[in-house]
Amino acid sequence: MESSSSTSPGGGPNGSRNGAQEFRDQARNRLIQSRLTPNAISMVGLAGSLIAVVLITQEMFILGGIAFIIGSVMDTLDGRYSRMSGKGTLFGAFLDSTLDRISEGIVITAIAWYFAESGDSLAAAACVYAVLGSLMVSYTRARAEALGVECTVGLATRPVRVVILSIGILFAEGMGLGDFELLAPAIYVMAALTTVTVIQRVWHVRRALIAET
Repeated sequence: MESSSSTSPGGGPNGSRNGAQEFRDQARNRLIQSRLTPNAISMVGLAGSLIAVVLITQEMFILGGIAFIIGSVMDTLDGRYSRMSGKGTLFGAFLDSTLDRISEGIVITAIAWYFAESGDSLAAAACVYAVLGSLMVSYTRARAEALGVECTVGLATRPVRVVILSIGILFAEGMGLGDFELLAPAIYVMAALTTVTVIQRVWHVRRALIAET
């Protein structure tokens, strides 16, 4: 006898999955039919990062981490929404990339300010280097694509950097789970991984251009 969970369209695991998929489809369709633009979503993402900056400077790290995560999620949604809705424009793509860099940069700048106030000059300097590394990761991809070379290789892609930074902010003071702090280690990891990623991308582009000659 077949299990009802595998055959029932409205009940059991399969029914639950179908219901969840139907809900997501309806939500997506209503969002596409709305007047909301990808640029508006991008601006909401920036607002989340600005809120995170204020909270971090006030040493409210858990709330700051949550605000940064929400802003980053919106940053990832705008591109997908642009493709699904057909509302995307070339300027929108440019604005999205620009605001992504700004959002990441201002949050790390706020963290650098916190370290400077705490007297941790090494961690503050690492923040500056992490911002430089993040910008170089983006620049190497943009410059490579201008030369006709696809360049998405490397460890420290933006989603990876967002995850590392989010963990660092949330657990800046241990989040009440223990006597440990992850903010400085997260910055050190970002600085190291962005360096490795830039090297990976330079090497990748070199090999691709040599192969074309």
